[in-house]
Amino acid sequence: MKNKWKLAFFILLGSVAAILITLFIMASAPVEEGENIPNTSEAAEREVSFDITTNKADLNKVINHYLEEEGFSGSIDYQVLLQDEVELYGAIPVFGQELQMKLTFEPKALKNGDLVLRQESISLGALNLPVSYVMNLIKSSYEIPEWVEIRPGEETVYVSLQTMKLKSNIKVRANKFDLKRDNISFTLLVPVD
Repeated sequence: MKNKWKLAFFILLGSVAAILITLFIMASAPVEEGENIPNTSEAAEREVSFDITTNKADLNKVINHYLEEEGFSGSIDYQVLLQDEVELYGAIPVFGQELQMKLTFEPKALKNGDLVLRQESISLGALNLPVSYVMNLIKSSYEIPEWVEIRPGEETVYVSLQTMKLKSNIKVRANKFDLKRDNISFTLLVPVD
C-alpha cells in the first residue's frame, strides 16, 4: 500500500514541476509583435488622418470664432454665414460712406483639399457696382488671412486650407462642401513625429 501512495505522490510532484517549468519558459519567452503594430523607425506615415463630418450651424460658429480670435476683422467687422451658399456680410467704404454689403458664393471642394468660392451675387446698398470693383475694395479694406486669396478678375475666393496655420501643425483638407444638402466633411491631418 505504501508504494502506491509513494508512486502517486511522485507523479503528482512531477506533474506540478512540469507545469511550473512550462509556465516559466512561456513567461520568459519574448513577445511576438503583431502585424498591425508599425515599427516607428520604419513607419512611412508622418501624420494620422481623422475624418470629420459636420453641419452648417456648427461650422458657422467655428469660422466666426476663428476670425474673431485671430483678429481678422480688421478696422471693419465682417461675418461669414453658411446657408445654402457662403454669405459674407459687412460694410465697405465707398465715396466716404459705409455701405452694407452681402456677397454670396458657391463653394467647391477641390481634389487637393482646398476650397474655391465662386461669386454668385452681390448686394451693396442700392448701388450696382461691378463685382471685380467690390472684390478689390474688400481685398484692400479687410484684413484677410494669408491663406485666403481674393481673385477679383476671376470673381472667386481661393481658400488654401493646406497653408492654413493651426496649432500643433494640424492640417485640414476639405472632402465635401455641399451646403444645400448640409453635407460637409473634412480630414484633419495630425503630425505624429
